[in-house]
Amino acid sequence: MSHLIPVTTTLLGGHLPLLDLLSDDTSLSWVRGDDGLVAWGEHARVSVFGPNRFRDARNWWHEQLKTFSISNSVNGAGTGPVLFSSFSFSEDEESILIIPKVVIGKRGNKDWITWIGTQGQPELPTTAAPERVSEFEWQSGSLSASEWKERVAQAIEIIKSDDLDKVVLARDLVAKTDSEIDVVRILRKLAAHYPQTWIFTVAGLVGATPELLLRLNRGMVTSRVLAGTIRKTGDDAQDLPLAASLARSSKDLEEHEYAVRSVAHSLEPFCSSTNVPEAPFVLHLENVMHLATDVTGVITEAINHVDVFTLIEQLHPSAAVCGTPTQFARNVIQNLEGMKRARYAGPVGWIDARGDGEIGIALRCGLIEAGQIRLFAGCGIVAGSNPDDELAESEAKLLPMKMSLERG
Repeated sequence: MSHLIPVTTTLLGGHLPLLDLLSDDTSLSWVRGDDGLVAWGEHARVSVFGPNRFRDARNWWHEQLKTFSISNSVNGAGTGPVLFSSFSFSEDEESILIIPKVVIGKRGNKDWITWIGTQGQPELPTTAAPERVSEFEWQSGSLSASEWKERVAQAIEIIKSDDLDKVVLARDLVAKTDSEIDVVRILRKLAAHYPQTWIFTVAGLVGATPELLLRLNRGMVTSRVLAGTIRKTGDDAQDLPLAASLARSSKDLEEHEYAVRSVAHSLEPFCSSTNVPEAPFVLHLENVMHLATDVTGVITEAINHVDVFTLIEQLHPSAAVCGTPTQFARNVIQNLEGMKRARYAGPVGWIDARGDGEIGIALRCGLIEAGQIRLFAGCGIVAGSNPDDELAESEAKLLPMKMSLERG
């Protein structure tokens, strides 16, 4: 037998806030408020493609786990070796899996560190890395705003004349720069303005998603579904009536119902019981409000080997990022959207050695490529949609990432 690689997890004392521990483009994060995971360095990385990409990812992760000798004095979700994953929306594009060398975790009053290798416990930085500010030149993405509105209008006509209930159409916006983009600065700004979201970065994809595709912990699964959006004014006196109108909007309630139904239907075969609230609540973010529902379930004990990969394969793509019926909506996206989504709207997050983890949907995000960052936003189109309103909604959804690139 070949020599096994030590993986050590131990409790950690005081340290900087999680995101202030990061410093470079090998950084990885999944942070909400004060809790989550950050990591750096790469022990191993792989790309997967195709219709079996989730199973291929599981197989690769399990093969990697066989090479480890794990010493874990902390236990619990997110301790021990961790796999950070960023899956593509479509099966024909690249998904990226990374096992970091060092992981710092925090949950409540418990902090821990995991590292791979024979060296002693790594020293952590005592001061946050200085920020680098880039100047950006904004350009249209794959389609101009007017072209995208025309595609939305075509989608509405398809919905009215065919068996399509809902389709999600996305658009992109490009920011070019001559300097290196500071991922950590983007993360810090997103965390300061959007503390209710999950702040993530994996392999150049960076963002702040409000939507949790799934959390699996000791047989309990949770999925936060968002569909139905209204832009905030910033004035509480005006935003409270807007929240009430969102909660009564037949168009938004219809869109939300499709998304909730698709998640509940996907989870039911694996659960002995599920709980779907009768009505959504309104999630208030800094720039928008969403209709939100937390679907929960208990994994059936008699079903073996249900892990995060199993559930991702069933849940992706949900109606919240694709549409209903799924295959019809996929075809419309392919024909009308006019761009490659890459890892936008794909599952992103982490999985531990037990198969538990947290996976979000990569929304409110940007993909850093050579000399530029592509920002993405999508809108759920139903029969009652209006192209001008959908464009305004997409602009609101682009604001978090646009703000994160600004000076100040």
